[in-house]
Amino acid sequence: MSGPLSFLVASPHLRGEVFEGSVILLLEHDQTGAMGLIVNAPTSQTVSELMPDTAGQDVPAWLGGPVDPTLGWCLYPKALGLDGEVQLVGDLAMTSSLEVLRAVFESGQPYMLVLGYSGWSKGQLTEEAREGVWVWVEQDSAELLWNYPAEDRWHEALRRLGVNPQTIMRGGAQA
Repeated sequence: MSGPLSFLVASPHLRGEVFEGSVILLLEHDQTGAMGLIVNAPTSQTVSELMPDTAGQDVPAWLGGPVDPTLGWCLYPKALGLDGEVQLVGDLAMTSSLEVLRAVFESGQPYMLVLGYSGWSKGQLTEEAREGVWVWVEQDSAELLWNYPAEDRWHEALRRLGVNPQTIMRGGAQA
């Protein structure tokens, strides 16, 4: 991946949905659709509860979205130089490899084990953005993930744009 990270920040008008208050790391967006991971929704389960052979991994697992929660991704700041890693930006790598995940555990660095994903069909995300469902935030680093607790990421992402959530009007961009 080259270029900045794109985060989708849920409009304050998005209520009663799985995406209410969400910050989503956008991984793919092209003519066939889009895919991303919610990065501010820790679950009540720890990694050790999900993977009993990983004693001591008492950090929460994260809900990446409503699509296929049996799939998992690991986000972490420092790539280890192993097959199966993708370097997204300087301080964010990603893997779906169980071998790399175990190496990340052993490295002692922070990580997020994200289950499921958020997906959009062809043109759906573009239309939702046009309707004002999402605010796009681009960042050159992943400090939003590593330096802010989950409950602060939505406000911090909007703050980085200089946006007060109370000033976002319902209905999105109209041309």
